[in-house]
Amino acid sequence: MDQRQKTPVDKKDVIIIGGGLSGLSAAKLLKEAGVSVVVLEARDRVGGRTLTVKGPQFQYVDLGGAYVGPTQNGILRLAKELGVQNYLVNEKEQLIHHVKGKTYPFRGAFPPMWNPIVYMDYNSLWRTLDDMGEEIPCDAPWSARHAVRWDNMTMKELIDQLCWTRAAKEFATLFVNVNVTSEPHEVSALWFLWYVKQCGGTKRIFSTSNGGQERKFVGGSGQISDRMARQLGDGVRLNQPAVRLTQSDTAVYVETLHGDKYEGAYVISAIPPGLSMNIHYDPPLPPVRNQLIQRVPMGSIIKCMMYYKQAFWRDKGYCGTMMIEDEESPISMTLDDTKPDGSCPCIMGFILARKARHLIHLSKDERKERVCQIYAQVLGTKEALHPVHYEEKDWCEEQYSGGCYSAYFPPGTFCQFSRVLREPFGRLYFAGTETATRWSGYMDGAVQAGERAAREVLHSMGKISKAEIWTEDPESQEVPSQPITASFLEEHLPSVPAFLTVMGVSTVLIATVTALGMAAFKKDLHLHLFNLI
Repeated sequence: MDQRQKTPVDKKDVIIIGGGLSGLSAAKLLKEAGVSVVVLEARDRVGGRTLTVKGPQFQYVDLGGAYVGPTQNGILRLAKELGVQNYLVNEKEQLIHHVKGKTYPFRGAFPPMWNPIVYMDYNSLWRTLDDMGEEIPCDAPWSARHAVRWDNMTMKELIDQLCWTRAAKEFATLFVNVNVTSEPHEVSALWFLWYVKQCGGTKRIFSTSNGGQERKFVGGSGQISDRMARQLGDGVRLNQPAVRLTQSDTAVYVETLHGDKYEGAYVISAIPPGLSMNIHYDPPLPPVRNQLIQRVPMGSIIKCMMYYKQAFWRDKGYCGTMMIEDEESPISMTLDDTKPDGSCPCIMGFILARKARHLIHLSKDERKERVCQIYAQVLGTKEALHPVHYEEKDWCEEQYSGGCYSAYFPPGTFCQFSRVLREPFGRLYFAGTETATRWSGYMDGAVQAGERAAREVLHSMGKISKAEIWTEDPESQEVPSQPITASFLEEHLPSVPAFLTVMGVSTVLIATVTALGMAAFKKDLHLHLFNLI
């Protein structure tokens, strides 16, 4: 007899695959509703794409998801409930835009452009991206009027259409790299426009103050998952990669890599879509869902933390935020990661997309050396060459993440497949930050998705009405949002082609008026001479 058949079956109401923020949020809500749950986590830890590490050199550090800001009310509410405090990321001093080997200090969401043609191009880019995003429903992007056309276009193609100057195109590339850890030629324009829109627009997603990177959690974001896991007790099982999922008319059965078996009335999958391919399904997934999970790769990122004796950049008048446009630089974007009490001075840097894949083959020490060199160049001081400690996390090597921050949709895929992201299959429901309609790709999106999936299950159980599945968190009183505003110039400044058209028409009009004037003058002159004769 097969010995595996003797393995006892652990029975719960709901089985949750994935012990990240999304899966744990779902489990927490279900348990509070009186439903028994078990969370199966493949790793030896909870937290998923968040990871807080402790050490004597740095106290604690977030090597995964870390940032939170206004309008991210789900994660803020959950953190408050669990007793996790937040603090402002330092942006008191000036930010830096480093381009063509030169450092330009500035303040605000985006670096200013002194060339008037480039400024018009920049301004038109952000305004147009936001205007296009307004046409895309957050919960049904496939229904947008231009959905098919935009989906069949890459962001590179869209950038090339919108931008006339090299400076604008290069910064637009940085904007894509930073926000979705991918290259413009890799992602669907529809998906990227939707992604930015559901995060509040170009300024909200890219800003520190009043934006997605405004705050961090004291003690690290990993505490949120750890505290939920403690509340769930033995309802969380580590080192349990799910490999088989079987459904009947009345139950769901999940088997893990080590032969452990679980039975439930429902199951929630809270893992990145692509990792679903590691599970054998009986009956098989629906065709479109099966095609979806083969088409959504993860972004590429190495997160680097460089610690120094003192925050020398602040002494030089810089807050630690650097936007670096240099193909030789490993780092594209940095933020100050010094502790709120001023201890453990640190600069956090992102190695993103093509650069992460290029530098992935170097040793940790070699990457550290390259990062120090670019910091010394940008900040103009050799102090940057002498860190006291270095930490990094290569998310590309994570077997049970596949990358970070999120899965992305290549061109031609979002319209067809996004509509099944949240669509249940029998007793199987789907969570994970990719399925969120607000701050997807962020911790807040993970919480929204987990709680929404949990309420879908509660509705199927007859415990809540359909109208209660989707709920909106009230705005956080501790982290209120300020409206994103545009100046008169930002709203009305013409694009480069519109400006050139006006200039062209003006030139023609001036030339025409001049020609007519000269003709009239010559006619008057001829008449005058004739009268003299």
